[in-house]
Amino acid sequence: MLKTTVTAVILAAALGAQAQAQDNTQDIETAPPAGLSIELNAATDAQSGGCTMSFLIENGHDADIAKAVFETVLFDTEGQVERLTLFDYGELPQGRPRVRQFTVPGKQCSEFGRILFNGANTCEAGDLGEGACTEGLELGSRTDIEVLG
Repeated sequence: MLKTTVTAVILAAALGAQAQAQDNTQDIETAPPAGLSIELNAATDAQSGGCTMSFLIENGHDADIAKAVFETVLFDTEGQVERLTLFDYGELPQGRPRVRQFTVPGKQCSEFGRILFNGANTCEAGDLGEGACTEGLELGSRTDIEVLG
């Protein structure tokens, strides 16, 4: 009887620890980013004949970023550089998601295969410093276009 009770207590403790670990994992996945997070959320063909890219940006820093401009390289589906451009994300308030749209003229979205964030051209982040736009930058895509940094 004692052996059964000890086994039951150990099993209950192990299951409790496993449940706690799963809860912690879920908290980590939903936690806001420690820095900037940029996601290509949508890419739709514009009526004007270009590609409109919608980006979701979250500033997980402890302060606002007054201005963020990224040097961005657009690659075609064959992996060749199609163009180098600047995407101006403007002001990024701390803890508040923002959506910014950019229309790339002359190309349909299906003609783009990758986007490379080559670095910050401008990062006005006050006490956070210039590195606030690039250090710990998290990139992602919900589209067929790959996003790299």
